[in-house]
Amino acid sequence: MQERVQKILARAGIAARRKCEELIANGKVTVNGNVIKLGDHADAERDDIRVGGERLRKAEEKKYYLVNKPRGTVSTVIDPEGRQTVVQLAPRGARVFPVGRLDRDAEGLVLLTNDGELANLLMHPRYEVPRTYHVTLTREIAREDVERLRKGVRVWGRRLQLHKVAVHTPVHVEIMIHEGKKHMVKLLFKNLGYRVARLKRTQMGNILLKDLPSGACRELSSAELSGLMRVARQAQERARAA
Repeated sequence: MQERVQKILARAGIAARRKCEELIANGKVTVNGNVIKLGDHADAERDDIRVGGERLRKAEEKKYYLVNKPRGTVSTVIDPEGRQTVVQLAPRGARVFPVGRLDRDAEGLVLLTNDGELANLLMHPRYEVPRTYHVTLTREIAREDVERLRKGVRVWGRRLQLHKVAVHTPVHVEIMIHEGKKHMVKLLFKNLGYRVARLKRTQMGNILLKDLPSGACRELSSAELSGLMRVARQAQERARAA
């Protein structure tokens, strides 16, 4: 059956679909020896599909892990500088990739999977899957700035709407947003005149970090996975209806 190649790659666990699209756009993917372009189709059962010269393997059993990323660990599959990656925290031999990124000096919840379709639904800003962060500031936050957070703060030329703002102490704020772009939380507070001393993600969709120790990794339970799939489907349905 002919399908878009980026969909085939994502289903095979190469990466989330947006990353697979980048690989195609950068000329890293061939079908039957020919470099393809974004939007091209192929048959996963019949065609010789290669990424970076390596032949595409058949789709593996889907795996889903929760990691409590320590500070200093990078949210990539490999790191050219030799730093520890979140993938190295997964069980040995697991062929997975992180769902989105978390800054190197941030910590907390990262999902690892080889399910590219689910990863795309969780990562894409269009689907607005909620993420919760605990933010420790270098100084006390003013009451008027808490109100500004609740009304929305401009980041990258547009207003970012927060879906939860809770002040636990004068320097500790909990927020929920529906995007996870690089440095977004730090920029959010920087635009209010604050510097983030510590940043920890504690929730994505229905998945909670809870008391998982720093550096630890565990598989998602069947109930967690079912809930996550439901969150992803609902997000997709909202985007289609918008």
